[in-house]
Amino acid sequence: MDESLEFRSFIREDCVVYAWRDLSGDEYDLYEFVCDSSIQKNTIRTFEEVAARCIFERKYRKSHEEATDLDLSKFLSKTKREMDDSVLKTKETETNQAKIIVQVNAELHLFDPADNIFVLQDSNVTAIVSEIGLWEYWLEIKGNERTWLGQPICPDINPVFNYEHLSFIWNYCDDRSQIYSWLLRFINIEMEEKFQEGFMIALWEMLNQQKWIKMKDDEKEYIIDTFHQDVEMENVNDDDPEENDQDVNNNYNDISQDFRENSYAKFGNKDKCSDAESSNEDEHSYSELNDKGENSQLAVGYKHDRSFVVRGDKIGVFRHVNDDQLEFVATINKVQTPKGKSFQPSKIMLHNEDSEIILQNPDQPHNLYQMDLEYGKVVDEWKISDDISILNFTPKTKFSQMTAEKTLIGISHNSLFRIDSRLPKDKIVMDEYKQYTTKNDFSVVATTEKGYIAVASNKGDIRLFDRVALPALGEPIIGIDVSADGRWILATCTTYLLLIDSTINEGKNQGKLGFEKSFGKDTKPKPKRLQLNPVHVAMMHGKISFTPAKFNTGKDIEEKTIVTSSGPYVISWELSRVIKGETYKYKIRQYPDEVKANNFKFGTDKNVIVALPHDVSMINKSAFRKPTRESLLRTPTRNLRSRSNIVNSPY
Repeated sequence: MDESLEFRSFIREDCVVYAWRDLSGDEYDLYEFVCDSSIQKNTIRTFEEVAARCIFERKYRKSHEEATDLDLSKFLSKTKREMDDSVLKTKETETNQAKIIVQVNAELHLFDPADNIFVLQDSNVTAIVSEIGLWEYWLEIKGNERTWLGQPICPDINPVFNYEHLSFIWNYCDDRSQIYSWLLRFINIEMEEKFQEGFMIALWEMLNQQKWIKMKDDEKEYIIDTFHQDVEMENVNDDDPEENDQDVNNNYNDISQDFRENSYAKFGNKDKCSDAESSNEDEHSYSELNDKGENSQLAVGYKHDRSFVVRGDKIGVFRHVNDDQLEFVATINKVQTPKGKSFQPSKIMLHNEDSEIILQNPDQPHNLYQMDLEYGKVVDEWKISDDISILNFTPKTKFSQMTAEKTLIGISHNSLFRIDSRLPKDKIVMDEYKQYTTKNDFSVVATTEKGYIAVASNKGDIRLFDRVALPALGEPIIGIDVSADGRWILATCTTYLLLIDSTINEGKNQGKLGFEKSFGKDTKPKPKRLQLNPVHVAMMHGKISFTPAKFNTGKDIEEKTIVTSSGPYVISWELSRVIKGETYKYKIRQYPDEVKANNFKFGTDKNVIVALPHDVSMINKSAFRKPTRESLLRTPTRNLRSRSNIVNSPY
């Protein structure tokens, strides 16, 4: 592995190709090795890292451990850079004919995770935001001698601005899904604000597919406030003294040892949820562990200490026990309709004092199914309406599942309605049916303790029924939660969260909530935008895709913490810090697999229940860490030991 081989890689027909010179052949003779498309990206990345280390050691006659990431990247960058430049030249031709929205000069820096610093790449570049097609926008960074990069403007680039340091930070993902964190440093605040306005307009128009100029002034202000938030330029290795405890210096073993030291629950063929059937008679039998499928849904009990996890057409039942642990109780096998047709629930909700689960069958969008947990089977099929497809549903009030309340709230793409299982035929309450002629494209719904309703849409807008409609930001909202008192609204988009204070702070309705009275024209709330620092995203080696975020909740319990996940990471924010504007003061916990769902244990913010593809875990809040290079780059196999309990659950 000598540098003279000019070892390189590129993409051809979605396959990674490695090429190197034939030193015994003619000048332009090359060997090529085409990787099978089934090879995992992590395997490819590892191979390239090892190859670069070998070339480095041969050239410099010293250990690769003395090399930085930038040193190693030089040995694999030639072909990729040439390929990127060819792509950029094509786009450059397009941008020359396109409309330039904003153009400013700045310094260009690239983050080096090995040294935890942004390294200057070019002291004078031009940053250009252009409209290159119908609702297509392009970011291009050009130096005097070369075009550094070009990429589509979209939420995946995680754009953030720092006004103290006159900087714009974002992510760039290459053809091999390697993520980098770039930084522009502007000459003055005027240049940064000019660039931010142009960039934000391009992103908003791309998402909403309409012109910014057509927006009302108060709606523009709301959207600008959402994007106008500062990211702290902290050292990613700085330690917070408050976060140091006895876990910091734990010695980590590999994952198999860690699982062996956690309590296992072995799954038998149980089909009821009674505690009497939770014996460990099959403790040494692993035959049930070969079941196919992955965990997909999680429902946490409010009245009884139980959690329910969906896997295919089965539901696993877990008891919350002392010492932050979960204990397997039973498996409900073969979820099926009253007519005996099995199905895999796409959504579940606990109901009627946690004695029932309401299930949705993706093949029957007009119906819901009532499962009796005492018997462990579906006992009734509710036909809502032949004309209405149910997109989502939620309890009538925040804590209805703790009571004998029979009704619940449902939404379709353009309607809101109440469902009552006691009705003789269709279960929809027609007197409370609200249908809209416009295409609202509703997506998710949540309720407060008093029964106020918040509905969000795939357009990115939020409605507080029946008083307020907050402007659309453009990105689909995939999750919504509301504090019990209705003050705080938490919306989840793929790459960021929104925290909105629904309190009216001035005027004749001061002190009221947006559910009760309308905001004045100039008094719309200023949302807090929660997203991950692009530097951290680059270290995490994966695009951000948040699961629906949740507040901790409980009767007479104040909401203090927010939790969500992306890939193998669970992320939490302290609500008090977010309110103060410290939106980047989050903590992270890494797992060995993608996190499918997560939520707080009812009545506390100290414990989080996490569903992995094949396991269910309860983790103590103290196990979350400030994101650092060590915690983010640490391999998942070394990131499990803490005061958490993992239950292997391949039922």
